[in-house]
Amino acid sequence: MFQRGSKAVHRLITRHSIFKAECVPQLDSSRSKFTESYYEGILYPGHIPTTPLQKALLAVGSGFTALQDPYRHDMVAVLGETTGHLALINLRDRMRNDPEGCTILTERPRIRLSTLDLKNMALLPDGSFGREYLRFLEDNRVTPDSRADVKFVDNEELAYVMQRYREVHDLLHTLLGMPTNMLGEVAVKWFEAAQTGLPMCALGAVLGPLRLSPSRLQSLVTSLGPWAVQNGRRARCVLSIFYERRWEQSLDDLRQELNIEPPPNHTQE
Repeated sequence: MFQRGSKAVHRLITRHSIFKAECVPQLDSSRSKFTESYYEGILYPGHIPTTPLQKALLAVGSGFTALQDPYRHDMVAVLGETTGHLALINLRDRMRNDPEGCTILTERPRIRLSTLDLKNMALLPDGSFGREYLRFLEDNRVTPDSRADVKFVDNEELAYVMQRYREVHDLLHTLLGMPTNMLGEVAVKWFEAAQTGLPMCALGAVLGPLRLSPSRLQSLVTSLGPWAVQNGRRARCVLSIFYERRWEQSLDDLRQELNIEPPPNHTQE
């Protein structure tokens, strides 16, 4: 069943990708990723228009596959896009009502290796947000370029909100002091579920603990989980922070500004 669901999702993505390649003109690479296409129905480069029925099929297929293998990030991404419409509207409105968030929606910054000055970030003092973020990338051998582009969100502005959510995920690891082991990822998902209301995050928060050892599950339930949920609920909207302009800021000061408490020491496996 899981394999059939994954293949069905793959066929639908492939079929629409071929259609898109034939119908959408190439845009100037200097323009934003999220400028509108001139082709009717295609709202941004990479967009795959889908009917409500197709979205439902994509959600079911990607959900089954993600349940079987949580490391199928492509399926997790599809699930998030096809189930998160109402949550994305709420996040967009929160960003609009925040001066810094509104600037982000206007300027549409992207967090990619091509937009990061890694050499300058490496020269920042220990404890600065930029230096600690770079340390996180190096220690965990991850890259911001691994975040998939949005395809199935049928609103250009909401598509950017989803993209921004994906691209700040590693920044949240830095802010929350969470490693990329299973316990750390689940703790971040608990924070994200409380902060964003995205169904995908809630599903990860519920199912992720099933993969933890008994001792780590106890740490999550008694300490990390309550901390993550409490901070997710009370923190300022994490999508409304122009992180690219905060690299030199102290990590502790940024946490205090966002109303995020330092993490408990229960994250290492």
